[in-house]
Amino acid sequence: MNYREALAWLYATQRFGIKLGLENTERLLVALSVAEGRVPRDRPSTSMGHSEATVSRSSALQLESRSSKVIHVAGTNGKGSVCAMIDAIARAAGHRTGLFTSPHLISFRERVRVNGEKISEDEVAGGLTEIRECIRDWDPHPTFFEITTALALQHFQKMGCEILVLETGMGGRLDATNAIQSSVSVITPIDFDHEKWLGHSIAEIANEKAGIIKPRIPVVSAPQLAEAEAIIGQRAKECDAPLQLVNDPWTKTKIALHGEHQKMNAALAIAALQAVDIPVSDDKIGRGLASVEWPARFQIWNERILIDGAHNPAGARILAQTWREQFGNKRATILLALLRDKNAPEIVRVFAPIAIKFVLPQIRSERALPPNELARVLSSITPSPPYSTTPSVAEAISAAQRTSERILITGSLHFAGEALAYLRGEPNALEECAQ
Repeated sequence: MNYREALAWLYATQRFGIKLGLENTERLLVALSVAEGRVPRDRPSTSMGHSEATVSRSSALQLESRSSKVIHVAGTNGKGSVCAMIDAIARAAGHRTGLFTSPHLISFRERVRVNGEKISEDEVAGGLTEIRECIRDWDPHPTFFEITTALALQHFQKMGCEILVLETGMGGRLDATNAIQSSVSVITPIDFDHEKWLGHSIAEIANEKAGIIKPRIPVVSAPQLAEAEAIIGQRAKECDAPLQLVNDPWTKTKIALHGEHQKMNAALAIAALQAVDIPVSDDKIGRGLASVEWPARFQIWNERILIDGAHNPAGARILAQTWREQFGNKRATILLALLRDKNAPEIVRVFAPIAIKFVLPQIRSERALPPNELARVLSSITPSPPYSTTPSVAEAISAAQRTSERILITGSLHFAGEALAYLRGEPNALEECAQ
């Protein structure tokens, strides 16, 4: 397959949906000779939110390249920023890194990077062709995320990466990235998101996130809500895993990413590297944090347009706080698009005080909440903020640019990616595999 054909095949696997569990990933990694170890016969129930359904802590596979350090990051918000910071600092210190994150904004290739460089189209095509042949007759068939995880780990192996930074896709306990033995488990702040899959209480969600903790492997955690901190502490104790709570933000050097919360993310990233004995001087930390790039996280596109992928209430609160840090009492025209499974009323309530008005575009995602339904949510807010709908992202941005106010594009990473593609004049993620 060429790149377009390979992506078309991969996107077609989305029909298999989200299937949390480790069996397919383990089988695939062993079949590709990326990891070694016996795939356990006994597996827990994949029902979510029950502490008794805990993955065996001795079941993680070892990478064939045992010299690699694996930094595994879970949490609700800040995962991507922490991963990007770990990667940037490690590269500044002279290490060869592999970075696996999700979702992508514009190009699928963003998900898999070696030393900051996106995986090439040829490498995607070759890797997915090999995987397709490998799993042709498998039942159950691996999902989009399982295949992508395997592609990334195989690429990192081929490229001889020393440090692998893996961001969980959802949860942690049954996330495909949890099939691999890690060198440190990193947990960013835990809050409500993906409740359909992870549970409807902080304790249930924390139980899933804390599932990345493995026996005697160090754990580094951001400050947590009391219920989440208790779950993490209990899991770490059960696993005899040394736990470090990072409470002090990093203030010694500048950080390229905006917002006070990024200082705590930086402290977490540094603690993760130190936990696996990767030496990093203040000079290297400073160089890494000054160069880190992570688009759509309070990204100032130009003097008027700002883009942030905040997509849950906690992320919205952080964004509103950062807006006030940067702009005081000034308000914005907010271009807002959300996915159906998000807590729209709470997100709207958080954004309303910093909004002059809302523009609600139709975005190119099957999971999108239609603008007219989001409009009904806005109309239920007292006082009701002014709003309008548009049939496309392009029309929403064009309409907003005809005003004099600052423009805030937010509500979804899918929306942020589509907006960035439009502003850059590039094909977006959906067009990428259709060309």
